[in-house]
Amino acid sequence: MRNRFADTFYELGKEDPRLCIVVADISPAGSIAKFREEFPGRFVNTGVSEQIMIGMVAGMSQRKLRPFAYTIATFTLYRPFEMVRDDLCYQHLPVTIVGIGGGVTYSTLGATHHAQEDVAIACTLPNMSVIAPCDPAEVELATRWCATQEQGPVYLRLGKAGEPDFTKDAPEPWQFGKVRLIRPGEDVAIISYGTIMKQAFGVAERFKERGQSTAIYSMHTVKPFDRDGIAAILSRFKKVVVIEECAPNGSLSMQVQQLAWQMKASASVDVFTLQDAFIHCYGSHDDILAAHGLSVPRISEALGLG
Repeated sequence: MRNRFADTFYELGKEDPRLCIVVADISPAGSIAKFREEFPGRFVNTGVSEQIMIGMVAGMSQRKLRPFAYTIATFTLYRPFEMVRDDLCYQHLPVTIVGIGGGVTYSTLGATHHAQEDVAIACTLPNMSVIAPCDPAEVELATRWCATQEQGPVYLRLGKAGEPDFTKDAPEPWQFGKVRLIRPGEDVAIISYGTIMKQAFGVAERFKERGQSTAIYSMHTVKPFDRDGIAAILSRFKKVVVIEECAPNGSLSMQVQQLAWQMKASASVDVFTLQDAFIHCYGSHDDILAAHGLSVPRISEALGLG
């Protein structure tokens, strides 16, 4: 994801001289390094000064530039939260803040680098849109949209590297604000977003072993919430599963459950989120997810799939 974002931003930057990127103490690599070399006047590293990073992109936007703020997710959103709220959201500026390593992607670095509440927090901010692509192809589509949109601030939550392609054969296109069918199915619907989509595909295989056809949806745009799209899923399927790498409070799962209750949906809704806890587990990304109960075996067991 990180590399696809960098490649896409570099290509867009060659076409649009308004595109700028401000980073906070993160070493540019790949195409971002090329962008810095070719367009040094449009690349700024503020150092360990995330509040300044957000203030700068706000000022750049008011000068009709198209800035992106880019660093590790916890430092993109948490440390400069007041500036994100007041400088970007209150002013309703079309700035994209990119959070690398959303969720617990930075597994071995511990809780200081775990952005397990990032989506929930970003969704509470007025005027803020939240996009969390599930694979590199969605990253490219989202980045292209962010580079031209005029709607307001966006939190773009990315993973790091090595994510597989889940949407190559998707029957529906990527469209901002719309839940996207990426694998057809008839019996069960799984809704997910971000890098944890791999668990969704793994659980779908467990359903297949039981003779159940599973549709998989990418909720790449978490906010604005596609109420009509989710309502259609709740009406069509008897069983709906939500899998997300986010703390439970303020999560997509809560919104889906609330909507199901409001519309008196007959579908059963099972949700799987990160725990509302700091898990003291040292290991890989998959190890941390498993400790939160988000491994394919743990989810399958909870769904009665063995």
